[in-house]
Amino acid sequence: MWVRAGAIAEPDPWAGMAHFLEHMIFKGTDRFPPGYFDQAIETRGGVTNAATSHDYAHFFIDIAPAYLSDGLDHLAELLVRASIPDGEFEREREVVLEELRQAQDDPDWVGFQALMESVYPAHPYGRSVLGTEETLMSRSSHDMRQFHRRYYQPENMTVVVVGDVELDVALNSVRQAFCGFLPRLPESSPITYTNAPMNGLRRQEMGLARIEEARLLMAWHGPGVDKIHDAYGLDLLSVALAGGRSSRLVRELREEKQWVHAVGSNFSLQRDSSLFTISAWLEPQHLQATEDLIGDRLRELAATPLDVSELNRYKRLLCNDYAFSTETSNQLAGLYGYYSAITKPTVATTYPAHIQSFKPEELQHLAQKYLSTERYAATILKPLT
Repeated sequence: MWVRAGAIAEPDPWAGMAHFLEHMIFKGTDRFPPGYFDQAIETRGGVTNAATSHDYAHFFIDIAPAYLSDGLDHLAELLVRASIPDGEFEREREVVLEELRQAQDDPDWVGFQALMESVYPAHPYGRSVLGTEETLMSRSSHDMRQFHRRYYQPENMTVVVVGDVELDVALNSVRQAFCGFLPRLPESSPITYTNAPMNGLRRQEMGLARIEEARLLMAWHGPGVDKIHDAYGLDLLSVALAGGRSSRLVRELREEKQWVHAVGSNFSLQRDSSLFTISAWLEPQHLQATEDLIGDRLRELAATPLDVSELNRYKRLLCNDYAFSTETSNQLAGLYGYYSAITKPTVATTYPAHIQSFKPEELQHLAQKYLSTERYAATILKPLT
């Protein structure tokens, strides 16, 4: 079950509500007391879990096909009719606050969150999904019940069923389970956010006592799902830069110059604005030279098309990764649900065709458009001495 009710749905003063609600969903309904759901699924040999991102909340069950109707009935009961009792709300808030404290004790989480605030200063993507202690303490169980009534509605939900189940059986089970929604509460006022392009460099340095190596984190805005083809092109550029030992930055920075202990690049597709990052772990004395060399390689991508044989190697790598990611029921359910949450499920199957269609000149244009060496955010973490 994928619900378009992630952190992006929260007003700023409600930051953390979507993730906190993910916890509270499992605290029962008028029909199921707290703990009943987990016990009922586990006694049938099943497994359940949940997660929250900026774009969605995600709940899943692994269960034998014979128990599909029972599993859907139990999951729908929690999602549609969560009671969010006052006492459980107060107890679970302490659990969520402890999760936040543990995250804040992780230097890499602190650094990445600082980078996100720099990249997205006026958009929820810049806020932690966990919220802050201030926002978590300021909200009530009544507020959460309102949030639930507003967003946990049919138009925001996608049920994905993958496994040895007949289509008609799955559809009938879903229809029977997901019914009886309470009337939707209207939004008090529409939430609108801006995602202004970066003009110039956004730099920050942080000294942390709990690290022995420096971190260099660099980030660029990428396109949202409305420009999915561009987004997939940036996936290819990410692999070209730091997708393995033969990639440009890994080969030069780690293998040849040995300036870094690790370097990687990542492209994260998001609904409104995707994220392209390059990160390195290194000794502080190599920070400036490393950032300069990364800039040089980005300028090369913008100035010179990739060699066709090199591009074909990256295409094979990504298409193979895609094939390997569709082998299990869990992987397929995740693939379809993820795309349902941020765009539409049919897009899930188009990735290989997009990747195979790219020409070197098209990727050169994307590097020029999105990976400017004059417009990016950089966060540097240094050990305190």
